[in-house]
Amino acid sequence: MTDVNLNGRKFVMVSSTASEVDQQSPTEFEYWESDGVVWGGYTGDTVTTGRFVGTRDGDQVSISYVHALKAGGRAGGRSSSRIETGEDGLLRLVEEFSFEGDDTPHVSVCREVVPS
Repeated sequence: MTDVNLNGRKFVMVSSTASEVDQQSPTEFEYWESDGVVWGGYTGDTVTTGRFVGTRDGDQVSISYVHALKAGGRAGGRSSSRIETGEDGLLRLVEEFSFEGDDTPHVSVCREVVPS
């Protein structure tokens, strides 16, 4: 998976154990990557704005994140994602994450959005 670059790729969340995903307006992520550093932003069903930064090693992406919640307040934490290629040829990110101050493990899946 080292030949795939995340730079400029967009993803939408399709499932999460932390909250129900609104399929009509799921959280959308935009990734950037250069020299093993990964960063980006996101917004969506429960998030007004979010940012992340981290590193990539092969098919593993490790990030720290923080976001403002539509319900008020903010949340942050760390995650580790595995990059996979789906049967349709698009990328998927399978992410294991936890929120700061809560050690409960969660899993989410995001799929790449086809550029229009």
